Formats: sequence, structure tokens, C-alpha cells
Amino acid sequence: MAHSPYEQLEQEWKRLHAFRGALALLRWDAAVMMPRGSAELRGEQLAALETEYHTLLTAPKVARLLDRAQANASALDEWQTANLHEMRRQRDHAIATPASLISRLAKVIALAEVRWFEARSSNNFAVFAPHLQDVVQLVRDKAALLGQAFNLSPYDALAEEFTPGLRSADIDTLFKAYQRRLPIMIREAIAAQESRPVLPIQGRFAPSKQRAFITDVMKSFGFPFDRGRLDESNHPFTEGVPGDVRITTRLDGANPFSGLLASMHEVGHAMYSFGLPAAWHNQPVGQDRGMALEESQALLLEMILCRSREFVLWLRPLLEKHFAVSGPEWEADNLYRLLTRVQRGSIRVDADELTYTSHIMLRYDLEQRLLGGEIAVRDLPEAWNDAAERRLGLRPQNDAEGCMQDIHWAVGAFGYFPSYAAGAAIAAQLHEAMRRDITDLDAQVVRGEFKPLFEWLRTQLYSHGSRYPTGELLVQATGKPLGATAALRYLEHKYLGEITPSSAAA
Repeated sequence: MAHSPYEQLEQEWKRLHAFRGALALLRWDAAVMMPRGSAELRGEQLAALETEYHTLLTAPKVARLLDRAQANASALDEWQTANLHEMRRQRDHAIATPASLISRLAKVIALAEVRWFEARSSNNFAVFAPHLQDVVQLVRDKAALLGQAFNLSPYDALAEEFTPGLRSADIDTLFKAYQRRLPIMIREAIAAQESRPVLPIQGRFAPSKQRAFITDVMKSFGFPFDRGRLDESNHPFTEGVPGDVRITTRLDGANPFSGLLASMHEVGHAMYSFGLPAAWHNQPVGQDRGMALEESQALLLEMILCRSREFVLWLRPLLEKHFAVSGPEWEADNLYRLLTRVQRGSIRVDADELTYTSHIMLRYDLEQRLLGGEIAVRDLPEAWNDAAERRLGLRPQNDAEGCMQDIHWAVGAFGYFPSYAAGAAIAAQLHEAMRRDITDLDAQVVRGEFKPLFEWLRTQLYSHGSRYPTGELLVQATGKPLGATAALRYLEHKYLGEITPSSAAA
């Protein structure tokens, strides 16, 4: 029996999905297992697969099948119609970018990632600068082509690849709202903390014990270790496809919470992937709805759940079990104050909830100026330090704490940082809606009953995949469009309100 044009397209995308999985594993291996001297070879491998993927996606056969399937769209159900829309969107983006550019970008990124690691370890920006320059130039070319094809500004064309529908105007509106209130809240929170001293935790915490501790928390969240794994890398990340998700963390021998929070950020990404509709796992409609929603899941766990008083109450026995700790510094009240301590710092991944958005604003401004040619790559360290002084109230001690702390630009992820800002706002909106629907959420968290929380997320978000546009999915889940109101309300209550154990954010 002959397959319909739409059914043939599903077979084509099933093959493309296999390529995505192979590319994901090569990228994961490059960061976790690969010898550093193999970077150039890995770049060739990635370029070959990226080029083949692009060739399959832009083949004339696919264009013909898309047109025929569209002509018979009335015969498709809602999921199939949404899948066809996503297929065409992916192909249109691929057509706008030549295979030669895809190949060159894959090669320079593979080398830039290794040089970033070397330069960051030695605090020598000069080692990284020429490779970053190569990446920036190719990303500029890509942005110009995509912008022309979709009638978008070059920067919005890059952001569109990470979060469909997200525009600079949306981010500018969010940042204006944050900027009106956050600086005041930060000053007030720091001042209020002076009357609530925190006892520092001391000691050395073996990596093996930290991994066992983190693994216990992951198991409690329902992380399926038969379809995922935890490793270590220089910069925590999540890679893979639904059914095979790899996450990494970075451990600090003096602070077990650093590795825990980094891991939970990545677990948020992973749980989203595991919760996507299984029936559509190898089709575009079965994928996540973009990085803003991805980051909302990561920040919901890392920032909101894991820094709640209720979570700390549940976590306290696990700390004693794995690290045999005791004393007043390990009491739940002190640990909660430690996890909610507001302080100005250089490192984004270590930032508290109140100062986190300032880090994103810093990068958002710099990457736009870098792509637009207002800042030369060689001048990036000084431009970063000036921006940090203005946004964060301090100057980094070195470039490893400054412009080389993130891997995003090394791997060409320009336009990604707005997803963090939108993600933080979405996380707060989801949190409000979740608390409204699960009335005993706090008590469940104290008992370590996390299944209802993830079931709610699965119902409201995960199970829809890319069936709906980002904005529509958010309104369905929370009843409201993207905005800063819920985030500011949450932060105000938690850091400046009269918070009791029963009303602290969970």
C-alpha cells in the first residue's frame, strides 16, 4: 500500500531524528570523554553529519512532499497538522542557510570550544580570541541570511532558532520591568540580611559522595537512569534526544550545594525531554517548544524549588546520610538562609535569584553589540568588565570570571541568553499556577512527594510538545501571556516579605 505524502514525510523526519541523536552524542562526548587533541577530527565528523542532515532536510523531494501534504491537509488530524507546520518551519530555516556555512560553522565551533576550555583554565583570552572571532563572523553571516529570509532583524533571527516567536521587543519589555524594581530589591535584601547572619559550611566533600547525594535527589524526582545519565564537565549542560538524555554537572569540593543546584538545573531540562509525547518522539511536533520553556523548567527546579524552605527540610536528612554532617550550620534554617543569600558576584551560574537577571542583561547587551560590530572581539574583556561594573556593581578579577565564564559564544549560541530571561519569568508564572492547582504543594515537598509536581508539568507543558506556539502554550498553562509580574511578585514576597515556613516559596 502506497504511503501518503504526509506519511512519507514522517519517514524522512524519523531518519533526521536519528541524525540528531548521533550529533548529540558526539557533542556530549566532546565535552565529557574526548581527548582534547581530537578536537579538529571531531569538528570534521560533526561537519560531515551536519552537512548530511542539512542535505536531507533541503532535498527537492522533501519540498515536493510538503506541498502535496499541504494540499491534502484537510485529511490530517490536529497533531499531524501541527507536525506538518513544524516540518515546514524547520525546512524553511535550513533552506535559508547554505550547507557550506553549516559545515564551516561546525568546524570552527568544535575548535573554539576546546580553545575556550584551555583559555579559561589558563586565564588567557588571547588563546581563545581568534577562534571566537571566527565563530562571530560566521554567526553574523548566518544571522544576515536568516533575517533576510524571514524579514527579521539579524538578532531576532538568531533568537527565533532557540525560541520560536520570541523577539527582542519581548525581552526589552521584560528587562524594563525588572530594571525598575530589581536594583532596589537587591539593595533592600542585602541590607535586611545584615540582621540575619549565616553560618558558613565548612569541610571537604568528596566527588564520589557528592555524586551519590545528587543521584539520590534525581531518583526522588523520578529521573529514569535507564534512559539517562549524569557525568561531569567544565560547564554543566544537557544533551541528547528523548529516550537518551545526558546531563553533566560541575562539582566543588568545598560546597556540595554548587553541584546540586547545577545538576537540578540540568534535571529540569531532562525531565522536560522525558515527558514529551512518546508517540511523536521522532517527529518535530514531539520536540520541546523552544529554549525559553526549556530554561523555565531548569530554573523552576534550580531557583524556585531547590531554594525553598520546604525542599531544605526534606533535603536535610540526605545531607546527614551522605556527608555525616551535624552542627548549627547544618540546621534547616541556616541552610535556607544560605541558599537564599543575596550577594553581588561575577559568576552567572552561582548567582542568586535576585541578581541572576542582571547577568542575563549584561550578556544580552554585549552579544548584540558584538554581532553588530560595535565591539571588536579583542576588546570584549574590557567591554565585559565595564558592563559588569555597571550591571553587577563589581569588576571581575580576571577574564575566566568575566567574558570567558560561559561556553555559549564559543559554541555559536548567540541569541540564546534571552531564553534565560524569558525562562525565569515563565518559571514564576508556572509556579503560581501550580500552587493554585496543587493546594498542598508545600507539604508534599517536605515529604519528598515530587510526583504530583512533575505530573502537573507533564499535563500542562511536557505532553504538548510543539503542538502549540510558545505564547499559546504559556497562556493555556498559566492563564497569562509572558510578563514580569509573577516573577517580581514571587521575588518580592520571598526576599522582602514576612515569610514563614508555611508561606515560603516552594
